[in-house]
Amino acid sequence: MTTRRPRSLIVWVAQGFGAGRIPVAPGTFGSVVGVGWLLLLLLPRNSWFFSSMVILTAFGSVWICGIVEKLLNQTDPPSVVLDEIIAVPFCFAGWIGLYYARNGSMPSPDYFFQGTTWPLTLAVVLAFRIFDVWKPWPIRQSQRLSGGWGVTIDDLLAALYVNLVTMIVFAFPGVVEKIVPLN
Repeated sequence: MTTRRPRSLIVWVAQGFGAGRIPVAPGTFGSVVGVGWLLLLLLPRNSWFFSSMVILTAFGSVWICGIVEKLLNQTDPPSVVLDEIIAVPFCFAGWIGLYYARNGSMPSPDYFFQGTTWPLTLAVVLAFRIFDVWKPWPIRQSQRLSGGWGVTIDDLLAALYVNLVTMIVFAFPGVVEKIVPLN
């Protein structure tokens, strides 16, 4: 009986605290939880904390998702959305880095929901969902990796694509000044 509780807890975490059990678009709901995770990581406004936690949770996702694949006896179960959750902060890494470079500090969580930034915040999350579903090269191929690596790496690669698109948008004259003002 005592071994059941840790198993159900690890599955619950991998399923995004229940978000992955939603029968329609569980990855999208996991991404919404990922926005909440992003905001929690930004609360301390500390770049070392943010950076170390996104890296630590990426490795944690590999480990947890690998265990849960075995527990559920499925490869990359649709209900497992921890990989989406931990990838969302990676989607914003370039933008946060640009903000840090311009201001010498981390953005506050509410920064991403202000008048000029909330549309781009929404666009970043939507772009992540598009890349995660579309799976352009090498995202689809990365799913062949064994265990939790195959579950997690494809989402991190999708986040990389999102960062590339975001940096292209920021490269247009005047965009950075409107979206990433000097404080």
